[in-house]
Amino acid sequence: MNTPEKKKNVKKNKLKPVKAYKTRASGKIKTIGTRNESSLHRALKFQYTGDDGETEKTAGQFVADGRRADGEFIEVQTGSFAPLKKKVIELAAINKVRIIHPVAVKKMIEVYKPGKKGVLLYRRKSPVTGTYWKIFDALVYAPTLPLIRRVTIEIVLVDITEKRVKDGKGSWRRKGISIKDKALTERHESILLKKPADYLKFVPFKKKEEFTSSSLAQSAGINKWTAQKALYVLTKLEVVKRTGKQGNSWKYVRK
Repeated sequence: MNTPEKKKNVKKNKLKPVKAYKTRASGKIKTIGTRNESSLHRALKFQYTGDDGETEKTAGQFVADGRRADGEFIEVQTGSFAPLKKKVIELAAINKVRIIHPVAVKKMIEVYKPGKKGVLLYRRKSPVTGTYWKIFDALVYAPTLPLIRRVTIEIVLVDITEKRVKDGKGSWRRKGISIKDKALTERHESILLKKPADYLKFVPFKKKEEFTSSSLAQSAGINKWTAQKALYVLTKLEVVKRTGKQGNSWKYVRK
């Protein structure tokens, strides 16, 4: 598959320093609870909100990550989109909403000793590289979000540094090493998905040409599990439709 069309004229952006902040709500100055916010999330929130916008902006019963000077809400979501279901509906009723979904194409892993001094034990490059197809890992839990009017999803490719601590409290898969933070190293190009038709970028087949999850995986260079998640979302968006079965597999065509 050809790489989905990239947003043009996007320059690489180095990480800018982030300042501490407060916000006003209900007539009182109140510090917003961002204790568990990663450095990656915080950096993108400030970059996309812009110098003239506001972060941690109260809107109805929710608090948006940011609101740009033109009124557009910014939501940075690094994982599943499931928590955004109700929030985005309410924000979109007020103004435009842009969901920023970062995908790491390069990840450096730093492992530290536990303790305040944080002595670095070693540093290595992760062999895992992300692509635009990672969006379906997030959308599979909220596949109809792109159908909401005034909602745009921007997939942004980034380099990150992941800080881990060898404290014995983490996942057994990492042999007890805990992930403590993810920091933005560099921001690369991005693509905008403004309407369901934009998701045809992920369908590398001609109109009326039938295909299965296996043929999509082969054509796009992705694994079959990712292809199945993509087709689930694309079906919900009515970008593709099922036409029948080929053995145990569903057949699809572009709509």
